[in-house]
Amino acid sequence: MKTVIALDLGTTGNRAIAFSKDGKILASAYEEFTQHFPKPAWVEHDPIEIWNTSKSVLEKVAHQVGVENIESIGITNQRETTILWNKTTGQPVYNAIVWQCRRTSDYCNSLSDHHALIKSKTGLFLDPYFSATKIKWILDNAPNTKPLIENNELLFGTVDTWILWKLTKGKAHLTDPSNASRTMLYNIHTHTFDPELLTLFEIPNDILPSVKPSQGEFGTIDNSILGKEIPITAMIGDQQSALFSQ
Repeated sequence: MKTVIALDLGTTGNRAIAFSKDGKILASAYEEFTQHFPKPAWVEHDPIEIWNTSKSVLEKVAHQVGVENIESIGITNQRETTILWNKTTGQPVYNAIVWQCRRTSDYCNSLSDHHALIKSKTGLFLDPYFSATKIKWILDNAPNTKPLIENNELLFGTVDTWILWKLTKGKAHLTDPSNASRTMLYNIHTHTFDPELLTLFEIPNDILPSVKPSQGEFGTIDNSILGKEIPITAMIGDQQSALFSQ
């Protein structure tokens, strides 16, 4: 039976579900990953563990339904969580900073004069919840980020982008509007990452993913992962995908 797989990248674990064309669940797998709390109100994940559990649940479901029956895969994810990595080695430069993390509260307070500008461009309040100040923190605190930027070797992504990049073996560095709009860098009027906000947060445009419609062509899973190239045809944030499904 032909099937599509939803890969749900959550805050505490990752799940893959195979659906038939009429919406029946044919198989599922779930694995939790570790929550790290290095300081009070700081929350981190290991990006490699996120990837390994994602790959594992995909493999389990593919084994249950037969990889030859999988027609496409869609990705839905926890939003705002921030990962920066070396695109040459594929290694993160720091742990993922999770959406709940409040480490950039003081930095947000220092930018309070800009809250109206940020709200007008992004629709968001100035808050540590969103990705922009997390990116800034990693750029300022992780070692060797400046040489990586100078050599065009540093990439940023929310969890959807990170897993897509890993699934495609680095061929696709993409996101969708439901995730881009939660970075606090995305202008919801022009539908682009905003140069003025990038300057404000001191974030280079070159590290950002390209933004594509939530339903579309996001590349194919590399043959080495499941033994078959499978198209990835959707990426969307968890709350938006839940709303759409209802």
